[in-house]
Amino acid sequence: MAGLRLGPLLRYVDWESGTTATVWVEASRPCTVEVRCADGASGASPTFSVAGHHYALVVVTGLTPGSTTAYEVLIGSRRVWPPDDTRLPPSTITTPSAAAPQGAPEGAGAEPDDAGADPDGVRVSFGSCRWAAAPGGGHDPVGPDALVTLAAHLAADPAAERPDVLLLLGDQVYADETSAATRRRLAARRDLDEPPGTEIADYEEYTYLYDESWRDPEVRWLLSTVPSCMIFDDHDVIDDWNTSAAWQREMRATPWWHERIVSGLMSYWVHQHLGNLSPAELAADPVYAAVRASPDGTGALRRFAAGTDADPARTRWSYRRVFGRVRLVMVDTRAARILAEDQRAMLDTEEAVWLRDAVLDDPSSYDHLLIGSSLPWLLPPLVHDAERWNAALCAGVRGQRWARFGEKLRRASDLEHWAAFPESFDRFTELLREVGSGPDAPATVCVLSGDVHHAYIAEPRWPKSDPGPGSAPGTGSGPGAGGAPASRILQLTCSPVHNSIPRSIRTGFRFGWSRAGRRIGRLLSRHGRTGPSPVTWHKAGGPWFGNQLMTLSLRGRKSALTLVQARASKQGAQLEAVLERSLTPENEAIFSHSTKC
Repeated sequence: MAGLRLGPLLRYVDWESGTTATVWVEASRPCTVEVRCADGASGASPTFSVAGHHYALVVVTGLTPGSTTAYEVLIGSRRVWPPDDTRLPPSTITTPSAAAPQGAPEGAGAEPDDAGADPDGVRVSFGSCRWAAAPGGGHDPVGPDALVTLAAHLAADPAAERPDVLLLLGDQVYADETSAATRRRLAARRDLDEPPGTEIADYEEYTYLYDESWRDPEVRWLLSTVPSCMIFDDHDVIDDWNTSAAWQREMRATPWWHERIVSGLMSYWVHQHLGNLSPAELAADPVYAAVRASPDGTGALRRFAAGTDADPARTRWSYRRVFGRVRLVMVDTRAARILAEDQRAMLDTEEAVWLRDAVLDDPSSYDHLLIGSSLPWLLPPLVHDAERWNAALCAGVRGQRWARFGEKLRRASDLEHWAAFPESFDRFTELLREVGSGPDAPATVCVLSGDVHHAYIAEPRWPKSDPGPGSAPGTGSGPGAGGAPASRILQLTCSPVHNSIPRSIRTGFRFGWSRAGRRIGRLLSRHGRTGPSPVTWHKAGGPWFGNQLMTLSLRGRKSALTLVQARASKQGAQLEAVLERSLTPENEAIFSHSTKC
């Protein structure tokens, strides 16, 4: 008899019609999975098989716009979700009210319905870097998990405001840092003294990581009721994945890497990527069709993953989503790289063109642009200058001895963000300046990132000779002078959701923002002959250290940001708001406080 092994995860909710959603599950055997909603909406799908595992992505149709409806998961006639013994609330699907046509002015279309999601109001929570291992003996050495704490808070308080979507910006699993429980499972099937040792070796072992990450009862409930969008970062495969051409050559020479990268891409496709797609995109996806058409889709998926590793340009992991008047563009900053030192780019040519089109297409149709980049665009200035300097050294600007030193330093210090690809940084900066200009410029343009195990807000200042969108010379981005339309452009970084934050990281990043750090950065720039960056920036908030999540609340052309941290207390883990801030000029009041949620 088939049962529910993992899930359900509510992934996609259609914000244009308010009638469709997708739900991801893993079953224990081949079967047909049905999702049945209290309002009569439903969907069913046969499972597809990969490496002895059985999955379904069920398209639910007939949902009522502007409503919240509970749902069940059935296999055959047997209900497998929610569990009979659960103490958690029902899993639900919340749909937006009937949306205004794309490009319609604010307020067009149906009036907001308090029972469902307001098409003019969207709450977007985001973070990255979640090490999901359960605490040993009741003690968690890295502190409470922000995702678990959020789930417990929402489950305990039915009146609490839920996110409309959860963005997981990378390192959803750690293939190179396994827990004690996972290591025991690995040791039961192979010799851990042989490479890759305690790291993940193949697809089956990747499933252990998703078991550990998504089976926690509170997290399982949260992911069943809040839609999610995901993108990978390096630890989903391996630390420093695709940091340089030399790194890639060395990895490909090892006997275990091919299986690791192929399995990593396969498992990402199954567990994360498919749910990012709309039903229309799924119907047009040839890989999805091939995997579903075969009794065992393993071969088709392996061929796809191996081909993607050999030629990354053949696959696009990036995607675009629409939430009413909010556009999300999620960017692959790992697999789409060009690594040759004389051509280094964060995005290959086709990917860069796609990104440009995705953000500039019909700007009148959105009030806020969110760009999900697992790696921050704007870093502490010293870190930025060090990465730009290092890229110049590795390119040979100071000769081969410095180039060899630069490559060692790049790997040892994780110098691989946008700044480590200087031409890509410059082009991305100009793209953001361009999208923030013109009569249809959105109210805000926010780059959402994680990776660096702390949170901060950075705001660019455009050069006096080219003030950028609506800024008086030297005053930064923001409300335009003389009534000219302008976007406020921000880097919002939030990490980790649950991971360690060594003292060295805290000290190093604080110093990176300091005046002394900036002076050292300028010295490195002169040594590397890098020239100035096309934009400067200042720290508008932070740094904050802890297990944390940010939430953007977007309504019309207004935007507000909240940062919460999970903190231990005598009553158990609680979320504490450490920042609440308006990001738009309608209400510039800024306040920072600590309140328990």
